[in-house]
Amino acid sequence: MNSHDDTSTALWGPVDLVTAAGIDHVRLVYDYLDAGDRDGCASLLHDGVVFDLPGLAPAHGRAAALEAQLRHTVPAARHEIDRVVAQDRNVVAAGRRVVPGREGPEQRFVDVFTIADDGMLSGCTRYYHLAPADPSPGGPGTPPR
Repeated sequence: MNSHDDTSTALWGPVDLVTAAGIDHVRLVYDYLDAGDRDGCASLLHDGVVFDLPGLAPAHGRAAALEAQLRHTVPAARHEIDRVVAQDRNVVAAGRRVVPGREGPEQRFVDVFTIADDGMLSGCTRYYHLAPADPSPGGPGTPPR
C-alpha cells in the first residue's frame, strides 16, 4: 500500500477540474520521486515550471526543476504525506521525508504547488520545519538577563 493512500485532503468550496487534476499530480510526483522514476515525475511538470527549494537557486523549466528536486532529495528517502489542502489551483502538501535506517527525527516539510491551466505542476516552493533559534545566553528554559 502506498504511504499516500490514507492522507487527508481538505478542500474549501467547490474544486474545479484543473485543481482536482493538480491534487492527483501532486500525489503522483511524490510516488515517482520515491520510486526514482525521472520520466514519470517530469511528465507531471509544466514546461515553464519553477521549483524553489531551500538552499538552491530557483530552478526554471522542466529539466532544471527535476534536477534540482533530485539533488535536493536524499537517496532512498521517501515522502510520507500527512495532509493535502487545495483551493483555486493551489495545492499544499504537508509531510515528512523519511530515510530508512536513519536514526533521529524525520524531516518535516510543506510544499506549496501552483497548478497550470492544463493541470500540470507549474511551481513548487518547499518549507522545512526547524526548531527556532534560542536567543537566550543560557539556553532553552533559561530566563534572559
